Amino acid sequence: MMAPCSSAASISNRPPTGHLTRCQLTLSSKQTLLAEENVSLVAPQDLPNGGFELLQEGPPQTLLRRFWVTQQHLWGLLFGSSVAYVREWTARGQGGSISILTLRALLFFVGPFLDRRIVQQPFPVQFRMRLERLGPTYVKLGQILSLREDLLPHSVTAELQNLLDRLPVVNFERYKSLVEADLKRSLGMAFTWVEPLPLGSASLAQIHRAQLRTGEDVVLKVIKPGVRESIIQDVTLLRLVGRILQLFLARYQPRRIINEFCAYTLREVDLRFEADNADTFAANFRRNPYVCFPRIYREFSGKNVLCMEYFDGKKPTAAAAAQLTPGERSKILDLGVGSILQMIFHDGFFHADLHPGNILIFDDLRIGFIDLGMVGRIEEETRKAMLYYFYSLVMGDPENAARILATLALPGRNADLIGLRRELIDLNRRWVSATRYHRFSIAQLILRSINLAGRYRVYYPEEIILMTKALVTIEGLGNMLEPDLELVTVARLHIQQIIRSEFSPVTVWRRGVIAAPEFFDVLQRSPMIIAHTLQRLEKLNQATPPAPFAGVKETVLAGFALVAVAVLVAAGAPWPAWLALLVISLLLVIRGLR
Repeated sequence: MMAPCSSAASISNRPPTGHLTRCQLTLSSKQTLLAEENVSLVAPQDLPNGGFELLQEGPPQTLLRRFWVTQQHLWGLLFGSSVAYVREWTARGQGGSISILTLRALLFFVGPFLDRRIVQQPFPVQFRMRLERLGPTYVKLGQILSLREDLLPHSVTAELQNLLDRLPVVNFERYKSLVEADLKRSLGMAFTWVEPLPLGSASLAQIHRAQLRTGEDVVLKVIKPGVRESIIQDVTLLRLVGRILQLFLARYQPRRIINEFCAYTLREVDLRFEADNADTFAANFRRNPYVCFPRIYREFSGKNVLCMEYFDGKKPTAAAAAQLTPGERSKILDLGVGSILQMIFHDGFFHADLHPGNILIFDDLRIGFIDLGMVGRIEEETRKAMLYYFYSLVMGDPENAARILATLALPGRNADLIGLRRELIDLNRRWVSATRYHRFSIAQLILRSINLAGRYRVYYPEEIILMTKALVTIEGLGNMLEPDLELVTVARLHIQQIIRSEFSPVTVWRRGVIAAPEFFDVLQRSPMIIAHTLQRLEKLNQATPPAPFAGVKETVLAGFALVAVAVLVAAGAPWPAWLALLVISLLLVIRGLR
C-alpha cells in the first residue's frame, strides 16, 4: 500500500548542511529547559547567511516619505522613458522632428537630476530596475505584471521575468525572534533543530528547514519584518497612482490591475491564507495519492509563521528527465497535466504561481506542489465557460471556442468585440491546421488569443490570465521532460473525463438537490402571484372607462413584465421565477389587442 502524501517526501533524518550539532535532551528537567533555549544554530563562517545579503532594517517610513520616494521613481521612469524614446527615434534617423527636438530641450534641463545608470537602459530594463529599488511590494507587482501579456508589450513582460528573487534576509537571531514572537514559545519547545542558513528568500518571506520534536522534517516560512507595514503604505499609494494612470493609459486598465494586485498581495502577507490554500488543495486531491501537497502544522503556524511538511523531491528539469525511463516520464507528464486541468476546469481553484521550483518529483513517481500562497479562484459560470472553450479546442471546434472566449472578454472604451471574435476564429482555424505540422501548441494558442485583447480594447479577468499562465507553464515544464510533448494529446483524455463528470447523473442530481428549495418555493408561490396579478388587472379594467388608448396600459405593463423576465433570465434565476411573468405578459398583450 502506498504511503500517504504527508510521509512520502523522502524525509532525511540527518541535520542539514551548516548544522553543527543537534540538540540532545537529558533526563534533568533543568538541562531540558536549557536545551530548549539553546538549540544548536551556528552557521559556517565561510558562507555567511547562505550567500544572501542582509536586510537592512530601519524605522518605518512615514506615508509622506514613502509617497515622496515613490514619486521620485515615477517621475524618473517618465523622463527615463522619454530618453529611451528619443534614443530610439534618433537611431531610426528621425531625430530632427519637432516633437523629438522639444523632448530633447526638456530633457536637457531635467537630465542632471536623473540616474544615468538607469536612463541609459532601454525602457523595459528601466522599469524593472525602478521596481527593484522601490522594494518588495513593487517587486511583487512586477512579477504579477510579467503575466499580463494581454495588456503589456512582450518586451516589458519578458524583462519583468528577470526581477530579483534572491532578496536580502534577516540574520538568524532576528529570524528566531520573529518565530518565537508569533508562536509565543521558544524554538526549543517545538523544534529539535532549525537550520540557520535560509533555503530561500523572496520579496515577502524567507524559509528555513527545521525538525519537530516529534521527528517530522518541516519548513518554516516567516514574513520579513516591516514588510506588512510597507505593503499597507504602498497599497494606499498604488491605488492613488492607479487612478492617475487610468486618466492617461485607460487602454491598459492600470487601475484594475493595481486593485487586483493589492488584493492578492494583502492576502499573501497573512500566512494563514496559504495554510488554508494547502488544506483546500489536499481536500480536492484526497482521492489521488499520486499528487501531494505539504501538510500544515497549525499548532506551529500563525499570521507571520507557516510550519509545513518538508518535501525532498527533484525539480522537473532536463537533468531529472534523463534519469527517468520513457514510461516514467509519461506517467509524470500525465500526472502533471491531469492535476492542473483538474484544478482549473473541475475545482475552479488552482496554483497561480507555477514554475520549476514549485513542482517536485518524488522517487516513487509522485508529484508535489509547494509555495501555495498565490492561487486563482474561478467563478462557477466562468469555470464552465473555460471548460467548454478548452473542450472545443481539443475536439477541433474552432468557431465555438472563439465564440466562448469572446463572450468572456470585458469591453473597455471603444471596444471591438465583433473584430475580436473574427480574429479569434481565424487564429483558431490556423491552429487546427498548424497542429498537423506541430507549429504551435494549444497553450501558445490560448496565450496568443488572450494577447489579442489589447488590440481590440478589451481585457480578461485576472483569473483567466493566471489560468493561461498555468497552462503555458505546465506545457513548458512538460517539454523539459519530453521535448516532443503534445499537450492536446495528453489533455484530451483528462478533459473528456472532466466533461463526463460535469454531466454525470450524480452531479446533476446533487445540483438539483441544492437548487430544490428555491425551485419549490418559487413553484409554490407562482399560482398565488398569478391570481393576485389577474385580480388587480380585472379591478383596474372594471374601474377604467372605455377610452381611445385603453389597450396602451396593458401593452406598457406587458413591456415591463418582459423586461423583468429578461433581467431574471440574465441573472440566472430558476425558470419558474420568470415563466410566470412571461405568461402574464402574454396575457396582457392579448388583452391589449382586444
